[in-house]
Amino acid sequence: MTPTDIARVQTYLRRLLGSDKIRINPPAKKGLSVEIAVEDEVIGTIHRDEDEGEISYAVSIVVLEEDLPPAPKAPARR
Repeated sequence: MTPTDIARVQTYLRRLLGSDKIRINPPAKKGLSVEIAVEDEVIGTIHRDEDEGEISYAVSIVVLEEDLPPAPKAPARR
């Protein structure tokens, strides 16, 4: 993704999701993934795809089990 792609997608996601905390980090080296972060926590990646002249951006968000709140306890059986 180019710097222009990154800026445009970041602006769109911030507006869509209602948060200026969303940041898209360009890769440190060419060929690495473009990361999406909320504040300082990387939550996934963004990939640019071009097919028959149509351009799209796929966002993949990863949620680790260890980051989730505890599951509610199941009600006791009677």
